[in-house]
Amino acid sequence: MTRRIAFLVNGDAHSAVGVRARGLAVHLDRKYDIRICYRTDNRVVSILRFIRFLQAEPPAITYIFDMAYSGVIAGLFYKVFVRNCLIVDTGDSIYALARSVGTRSKIGLWMTWLLEWCSLRFADEIVVRGSIHRERLSSRDIRAEVIQDGVETELFRPMDVHDLRESYDLHGVLTVGFVGSITWSPKLQMCYGSELVDTLCLLRGLPIKGIVIGDGSGLEKLKARARECGIEDRIIFLGRIPYAQLPRYLNLIDVCLSTQTNDAAGEVRTTGKLPLYLATGRHVLASRVGEAALLLPDNMLVDYNNTIDSEYPQRLAERIRAISRDSQLMRGSQANRALALQHFDYSVLGRRLVGILGAHLFADSSVTSH
Repeated sequence: MTRRIAFLVNGDAHSAVGVRARGLAVHLDRKYDIRICYRTDNRVVSILRFIRFLQAEPPAITYIFDMAYSGVIAGLFYKVFVRNCLIVDTGDSIYALARSVGTRSKIGLWMTWLLEWCSLRFADEIVVRGSIHRERLSSRDIRAEVIQDGVETELFRPMDVHDLRESYDLHGVLTVGFVGSITWSPKLQMCYGSELVDTLCLLRGLPIKGIVIGDGSGLEKLKARARECGIEDRIIFLGRIPYAQLPRYLNLIDVCLSTQTNDAAGEVRTTGKLPLYLATGRHVLASRVGEAALLLPDNMLVDYNNTIDSEYPQRLAERIRAISRDSQLMRGSQANRALALQHFDYSVLGRRLVGILGAHLFADSSVTSH
């Protein structure tokens, strides 16, 4: 009999975590009966929806994507009454991240700490997306396995986008950019992309343009900063791009930035954007933090110190200035794609998940048979 696995996704079908759930599910279908339920915008409604979903089609394993209230509460509730296996998949140390960003109240921070504590204490398995995260949890005697952020390598691949470059007047221009959620941190007074704007301010006069894909509360802050520096005409803000079109627009960027803060929140992460950049054969400049520091060659790593590093844009500018003078420094797109195929392709990650699920189902069967 095919064992049923319930995927509870703390995001909608179009979210990054929704894409991750489906990317892994595709490679599990032949072995398991995978059922997926997505979160709604209302937290309470989502909890009730998840519980009804679990009750209607009882799973052997409840697998929660992202350590967030709706999925974790529903999964824990169901585990208490049915005694099934619970696995929580997280890409962050959520309490450390909440403290770093500084957008939550004291009560909100306490609730985040409690959510993380309950997840780590009562889940049968924690799946993380970074090797350092696993090491941190293991030092606390918490069992964890690594399944990095993934990428659909058939969809995300190198493409000829000459016509797209022409439409944005990028002939003879080196493009530097990123894709991501641009969320402003009042505590840190920065957001994803702040380093791009500050770096381009240091590169005025060179044939270099920035490309920003994404939106969020920090987008207008980035635009305002670009105007202050007098480089608003040197950055193309594309907004949110539909997932199916994203590979084409990523190929528009010559140098992709992947920046993580060098602190407890940043060093446990893979970041879901890095696999996309590598699969499309982009040259990457990443902070020497977390999974990127373990996988990327030295010419793609840039030192980053602490949570806020005011010198980081200067280091980035030096690297980008060198690339603008010698494009051969970007060679290696095939090697980058090979890294994506080896470490981040969903077929590879799916096989790893099959092993994790199988171990729990085998253990459960052994207990039941005795």
